[in-house]
Amino acid sequence: MANVLDLRRRIRSVKNTRQITKAMKMVSAARLRRAQERALASRPMGQMLINLLESLISRSELVDETGVPKHPLLEQRPEENILLILITGDRGLAGAFNSNVLKAAMKFLQVKADKNIDIVAIGRKGRDFMRRRYPTVQADQTGRAGKVQVVDKYVGILGKLEFEDVSEAAEALIKRYTRGEVDSVYLLFNEFKSVISQRVIVQRLLPVQEIGRREVTQAEEVSVAERERMGEAARAAGIPLREPEPTEAEREAAKFGAQPVDYIYEQPPAELFASILPRYISIEIFQAMLESTAAEHAARMTAMDSATNNANEVIDSLTLNLNRVRQAAITKEIIEIVSGAAAL
Repeated sequence: MANVLDLRRRIRSVKNTRQITKAMKMVSAARLRRAQERALASRPMGQMLINLLESLISRSELVDETGVPKHPLLEQRPEENILLILITGDRGLAGAFNSNVLKAAMKFLQVKADKNIDIVAIGRKGRDFMRRRYPTVQADQTGRAGKVQVVDKYVGILGKLEFEDVSEAAEALIKRYTRGEVDSVYLLFNEFKSVISQRVIVQRLLPVQEIGRREVTQAEEVSVAERERMGEAARAAGIPLREPEPTEAEREAAKFGAQPVDYIYEQPPAELFASILPRYISIEIFQAMLESTAAEHAARMTAMDSATNNANEVIDSLTLNLNRVRQAAITKEIIEIVSGAAAL
């Protein structure tokens, strides 16, 4: 049995750990609020772009006389070469966030086992996981290193996410699809609407099927127990559980370009559509990164809240054990004194 000194040291150590986990929980809660605000702030721009593209579609012919799409991003080909964009976190201590995304990635690779798959890993955890299992090829390398290979990686951009960085990555994959190097592009990330409303999904990004709707080919819902833990952590941090109501900017963006009137375009509608559609792909990837970042902070906040609660339970258990050991020592001393007095 541990003595009083050992128990006091253990209690002090657990208390120090509790202070760290509690501080990390508060930091994650603050970052979650900022991530939610950024995700909400990006929605009006995305909605306006969707409305503009839909307006252009109604005023232009997207296929020629032979039925071939006029824009290469609309062209559908037999799916032989696939590009998978995998979005994970750069750090751990986020519960099952990264493992859930990586499990969904392995399931996707199993379903598409007969295809050639190139992986673009966004986030350190996804990069490390994939390059331990599959070969990594250089940008100027010709030929394939295997059925599945890592072709590019972006580490450290999620902490200070800027649209310019996402736009460069989107331009690179659009060029690959336009040149016919890949036949489809999939996006795997954690879709985030609120703390208790999120799931890991695989979205087919290219070819574009329908403007403004995510084409989800695979989805993994959060378990009920995990959703309850997230709800408890969010309530303790003062974060709303439900998806925020549309803001005034979002309502105004929904009206943009949606009126049934005839617009006068300076350029032909088909030409405008061809130049704006790549920007739509960039915004889809940017929105996915924002949602994944918010989901990561929510998962880390929940994990640190659980760690803090576990530390409280350990401290209570050690304190009770300490009191028992102290009482046993006092009782032993009293018995020794009484026995000594009786012997005299």
